[in-house]
Amino acid sequence: MFDGSWRDPVERLVDPVGVRLHRVGVSANGLTVLGVVGAIATAAAVASGRLGLGAVLLAVAAIPDLLDGAVAKAAGPTTKRGAFFDSTADRVTDTLVVGGVIWLFVADERGLVTMVPVGVMAAAWLVSYQRAKAESLGFDAKGGLMERAERVVFLAAGLAIPRALVPVLVALLVLTLVTAAQRFAKIWRQASTQPTPGGSLGATSYGDDSAR
Repeated sequence: MFDGSWRDPVERLVDPVGVRLHRVGVSANGLTVLGVVGAIATAAAVASGRLGLGAVLLAVAAIPDLLDGAVAKAAGPTTKRGAFFDSTADRVTDTLVVGGVIWLFVADERGLVTMVPVGVMAAAWLVSYQRAKAESLGFDAKGGLMERAERVVFLAAGLAIPRALVPVLVALLVLTLVTAAQRFAKIWRQASTQPTPGGSLGATSYGDDSAR
């Protein structure tokens, strides 16, 4: 949803900031690392039960994550190495923050409720994998109700209002699964009009280690 409706306006705001940061020597990779450090701090706060602090730290950690792309754009053509590093760091930060929630639930002995953030993590990884695999095959998989930016906003809201954390996580899980279904349908339609040489898309994936 963010990619479709808000990316262009946000980029118009952050791109000038990226230019200024690049001029003073700030690197995109440095900002990416800073975002990971912020995610570690967020996970530690959440795991220890300090959810309000976790919400603040998550919001702060999102700032370098928002700006690293603008700095990379200001530095010149985006390198594959930088794009790979940024994408990997995003998965690490997502796992750290949700992992902090899982740790908290286990420590509090919340029983089956613990499976809700586990499901959120699994669904988020599925959505990310769909996009990565689709783009490797030449398809467009952007879009959906609950992309990464929306997931961060939802999770921050849940941490800021501890009593609402579980309902927010349930909503996040449902909407992320809806997003996975939306992306599957979008990729399926594209694949139906562009058959893979030698067989169907599904048939060629079984021998591809990158798809496992």
